[in-house]
Amino acid sequence: MIESGPGSQVAMSPEGPTLSTPPETTGRFIIVFADDVDPASVLQEAGLDDVVSSQELAGEEGAVASNDTVFEQLGMAVVSVEPGQLGALESTEEGPRRVLSVSPELIHHVRGDDYVRGYADGVNDLAGRLGVTSTPPAGGPGGAEAAPGVQFFRDGTDFTWGIQATKAQLSTFSGQGISVAVLDTGFDSAHPDFVGRAVTTQSFIPNESPQDGHGHGTHCIGTSCGPKSPSTGPRYGVAYNAAIFAGKVLSNGGSGSDGGILAGIDWAITNGCQVISMSLGADVPRIHPPYTAAGRRALDKGSLIVAAAGNNAMRTDLKYGFVGAPANSPYIVAVGALNQQLDVAFFSARTLADMNGGQVDVAGPGYQVYSSWPMPTQYRTISGTSMATPHVAGLAALWAEATGYRGNELWSLLMQNGRRLVAPSLDVGSGLVLAP
Repeated sequence: MIESGPGSQVAMSPEGPTLSTPPETTGRFIIVFADDVDPASVLQEAGLDDVVSSQELAGEEGAVASNDTVFEQLGMAVVSVEPGQLGALESTEEGPRRVLSVSPELIHHVRGDDYVRGYADGVNDLAGRLGVTSTPPAGGPGGAEAAPGVQFFRDGTDFTWGIQATKAQLSTFSGQGISVAVLDTGFDSAHPDFVGRAVTTQSFIPNESPQDGHGHGTHCIGTSCGPKSPSTGPRYGVAYNAAIFAGKVLSNGGSGSDGGILAGIDWAITNGCQVISMSLGADVPRIHPPYTAAGRRALDKGSLIVAAAGNNAMRTDLKYGFVGAPANSPYIVAVGALNQQLDVAFFSARTLADMNGGQVDVAGPGYQVYSSWPMPTQYRTISGTSMATPHVAGLAALWAEATGYRGNELWSLLMQNGRRLVAPSLDVGSGLVLAP
């Protein structure tokens, strides 16, 4: 999630945290229905008759973006509404509430590498102008060299530093029998490291196939589920025998909307994915109600959602950022990023205090992470909480295989079996997730 970087400032108001600039929206709305409510009947009463089921749109690439859609697995819908219809949906009636929330549909972006590289380039440019040779240390711009006696991980000929730090190379588990959904920019199906693997793809972006035209998705899939023995170079994948579900919910330009992301979650749950990895987000400090419902209902169905905390910190300037949506949902595992010394990466967002949700839950390797990239590049090293997230997703798959745990039980297992770190829990939660 490094592409974001420090942007809007957060101010506290009686209603909660607010941004200095409003978030990006599409003009549509996400409706969250109460449990055991028939969404179609509620929508019809509000005059919304032309709403289709996500099951009816299955296999139609990007159809959610051009249709008002109900997601059965999640109990919610994305709709375009007139002011009068919106009022009908939001009105309260005697008896149990049928509509829990009505929220603007947000735009999300990859938690990618461009911002970090841009900052590092700026540091190097300034150093050059001052006549100083600048070699950024492993911890990132403004970080410190490893002190004597401090453990420092490096990519080796056999394993990347992230595989070593999480002890994945020592595990006897491989993700066999576990399905991992990576909701991102798609996947390069022609990548030689994935020949013969079980890969299911689906695009939720209009006029774009599941093929990854960005690179971010292929990188995240490589980290979470890449091969045990790549065609060349070190092992970079955690759950090398897991079944891969690659949902394209972000465009080749790296952005997408709530509707496509929720459609991807609904698709992953329908296909029985025990782990759902999302290295994406919107820098909004308030919890976005659709992901509170989506995370809770996914857990109830045995699917654990793992998401990138965000890259809106600049710790070298004492700016610590905040966890954005969807990771700030109290029912989604928020992942912070670590560098090779297991310190907090300088861009990794911090827990926003005084909120139910909005905290960093765990941490993973997220700085200078080597993984797969669309051909012909084949491999690339990038940074972000986006890179930490698929490490945790792959490790969740190993634990799911090892124990049979799902949903809330799997979440608790990850929290209990992490490596405790010197960094405060505001930044790393329960610590570095380790392999079983």
